[in-house]
Amino acid sequence: MYEELKETTISREDVFTGKIFTVHVDQVRLPNGKTAVREVADHCPCVAVVALDDENNVLTVTQYRYVFGRALLEIPAGKLEPGEDPAAGALRELREETGATPDEFIPMGKLILSPGCLGEELYLFLARGLHMGDTQPDEDEFLVQERIPFEEMVHRCVRGEIDDGKTVAAILKAKILLDL
Repeated sequence: MYEELKETTISREDVFTGKIFTVHVDQVRLPNGKTAVREVADHCPCVAVVALDDENNVLTVTQYRYVFGRALLEIPAGKLEPGEDPAAGALRELREETGATPDEFIPMGKLILSPGCLGEELYLFLARGLHMGDTQPDEDEFLVQERIPFEEMVHRCVRGEIDDGKTVAAILKAKILLDL
C-alpha cells in the first residue's frame, strides 16, 4: 500500500555520531525519478509515562531543557537502553524519576515525533496504583517533582500552557482512554 510514494536511498553520508543520536545526509530517488536530499537525526527509542496517584494527580517532573533555554513541565520519560523492552524501560524511568512503582501499567501506543527529520519512536504508558519509594535520577538529571490534578493537566494541555509534545499527547490519550 502506498508503494508509489516510496523514496529509495541512493547514498548516505554519516556526518555526526554522538552519545544519544546520529546524523546522516541521504541522497534519495523520488517517486517521479528526480533526486532530493534528506537530513536525518536518528535517536534511540524512548518512553513516557502518565502516572496517576490515588487522588488522580499526575506525577510530573520539571527540568531545564538546554535546547530551549528554559525549564519544562513534563511527564516522566527517558530513552531505552539497547534491546530494552519498552514497558521495562518505562517502569525503570518512572521509578528513577519519581520513585513510583505501579500496580496497573497500560500501554497507550507509540508515537513518531517528527517524521520529516527525526528517527525516534516514543512509547506511551499509563500507570495507576502507585507505590512510592526513593528516586534515582541520572547524575546529569536535575528534576523538580510535582503532583498536578489530572483534569488540570488536561486543561493546561488544551490551553497550550504545556508545550512538551510527549506530555500533551500522553495526557490527552490518557483522558480519552479513561473516559471510554
